[in-house]
Amino acid sequence: MRPTTLIPLLTSTAIAINILQSNDDGWAEINIRELYSQLTSAGFSSIISAPAENESGTGSADKQPTQVGKDGCEFMSCPPDSPPTGKNESMPRWNYVNSYPVTSIRYGIETLSPTFFGGPPDLAVTGFNVGTNLGIVTQFSGTVGAAVEAAKSGIPAIAFSGSTGSQTAWNAPMEEYVKIYAELSTNVTKTLTETSKPWLSKGVWLNVNFPAVSDTCKSASDFKFVLSRIYPKVPIVGAPDVETCGSDDLPTERTVVGTKGCYASISVGELNKTDAGEKEQAIVLEKLKSILSCLPKGS
Repeated sequence: MRPTTLIPLLTSTAIAINILQSNDDGWAEINIRELYSQLTSAGFSSIISAPAENESGTGSADKQPTQVGKDGCEFMSCPPDSPPTGKNESMPRWNYVNSYPVTSIRYGIETLSPTFFGGPPDLAVTGFNVGTNLGIVTQFSGTVGAAVEAAKSGIPAIAFSGSTGSQTAWNAPMEEYVKIYAELSTNVTKTLTETSKPWLSKGVWLNVNFPAVSDTCKSASDFKFVLSRIYPKVPIVGAPDVETCGSDDLPTERTVVGTKGCYASISVGELNKTDAGEKEQAIVLEKLKSILSCLPKGS
C-alpha cells in the first residue's frame, strides 16, 4: 500500500506550488495561455497577470493602469473602454492589466496572489516570449523586466523566450512550436521546484532562451539545456564563472542558442539585469544538473 499512498502526497506537493505568470506580448497571446495549460496539467497552481496589449520592448517601464481604449484589449479579448484591470469571466485566473509588464506582475503579486493563493506566489514565470531575449536585449525586454520585478519582491523568477513564432491570438490554430516551448518551460520549472527551497538566491532570476524549432529540433526531447552567461566575460579582469564542462568560462547565451544541435541557454541574472556571480551560478548548476548538458568541444 505504500506506493498507493505516495502518489497523492506527490500530487498535493505539486499543487501547493503557486505560480504567477506574466509576459510582454499580452494576456491573450497564445504562448502564455498554452504555458498556463501545461503548468496546470503538471500540477502547479497558476494565475496570469499580464498586459492588456502587446508591450514588447518596454523593459522595466511602469505606470498606473488606465482604462482600455476604443479598440479593446489585444485580439478583441476585452471590450472597448474596459476598466484598467479585468479578467476572463469564464477563467478568472486569467487577468489583464492595461499597463506595462512590470506593472502587471506587481498587480499579480499585490492583488491577485493574496486572492487566489492567500499570499505571495512561490515562483514567477514570464513568457515564453515571442522571440529570444539575449545579451543586451535583456535590458529592454518587458518579459525580463517583469521577472526582475518579481525578484525585487523576493520571489524567484524565470524568464522564458523562444526563437520561433510571431504574435498569435489565443484562439488561433496552435502551431507545434507553442507546445514544444511550453513543454520545455514546464520542464525547467518542474526541475527547479523539485529541489529544496530556496530555489534561487535572493535577487536572482533565470533567463532561458530556446533555439528555433526546425526539422532537426522538432520535439521537446531534441533540446538540450546549457548553463550560460548573459554577457561575454571581460578578458583578464573578469571573475571566474562556476566550473562546469571542464571550464570556468561559461558560454554566452547567444553562443549557446546559435550552436547547431538544439541547445537552449539558461543564464543566471541579478537585479541590474547583468550576470550573477559564481556562487549564484553554482546553486543553479546544482539545482538543474539533471537537465544540463555541455556544448560540443570547439563551439
